[in-house]
Parts: sequence; structure tokens; C-alpha cells
Amino acid sequence: MPAVRHASFAPHVHAGTRLLILGSLPGARSLAERRYYAHPTNQFWRLVGEAIGQPLAAMAYEDRLAALREARIGLWDVIRTAERRSSSDSEIREVEAHDLAALVATLPDLRMIAFNGGKAAAIGRRQLPQQGLAVVDLPSSSAANTRGYPAKLEQWLTLRQALAAI
Repeated sequence: MPAVRHASFAPHVHAGTRLLILGSLPGARSLAERRYYAHPTNQFWRLVGEAIGQPLAAMAYEDRLAALREARIGLWDVIRTAERRSSSDSEIREVEAHDLAALVATLPDLRMIAFNGGKAAAIGRRQLPQQGLAVVDLPSSSAANTRGYPAKLEQWLTLRQALAAI
């Protein structure tokens, strides 16, 4: 299968965002459905739902986004465009990264940036401004990451720190 250039979605953020979760690049299913983390085996919505105490995985997509906004969580990807033959991060080539520093500058309440997976962290950390934000590398929510759900969840629950009242 030949590599195809894919582009990420617009950021889902607002001025009150405290936590920004950054993935690498949407997979084929997400791109086809125009929804973040659309593949049913991806554990993203379960993991974030546990962190905020909401059953996100059971909600309609627009309700999920509304719950994230209410919880002051933003979503985006570190890659603007890249070539890829499959949904695997290991297939990503010819990367054009987003300007994360520019986005971060528009988020005055931001406390933490969390990278969903190693590829997102490897690319995204180079794009971040050097300032006092907490930065967390999380195990990928993808089913391709075979680490068990309880082990993933333990690390994803650290996101609560960014959302706690001041």
C-alpha cells in the first residue's frame, strides 16, 4: 500500500483550557469519521472519562466534546500533516508539525500538556515553549499498545492534577 498524506483536525480548545492532550495524527477510522479517537478499540474515551469521572465512551461524540470543554480539557495533534501507509504511528513519515507554541500562547489557564503515546511526545516536546507547564508522557490509548488497561489508567489518572481546583 502506498503512503498517503494525511492532515490532522482543528484543535478542540478554548481560552479556559487547563489540560491539553496531544496525540500524533488521527488514524484512518478517525479521519474517515472526522472524529478524534473514533476507532472502537482505542481506549482514549474510557481513560479520559475515568480521569474526569464521566462515562465518555458511552456518550455521543458531540456530548464527549462538550464534557471535555466543561472539564477544561483540550485536544489536538502534534502533527499537521504526514505520510502514512497505515494507522500505525511507526508508519508516519515526512512530518510537518503544528506550531504548538503558538497554540499554547492562546491558552492563559493552561497547566499541563499530556502526550498520548511516544510518537506524540517525541515530536511534540520539540515544539513546546520553555515555560513552567507540567508535561506528561502517557502510554498510548491505542489498542496497538498492548500494555493492560489498569497500567495505562494508573498513568492517565495523573491528568487530574491539571484539573484540580486552585
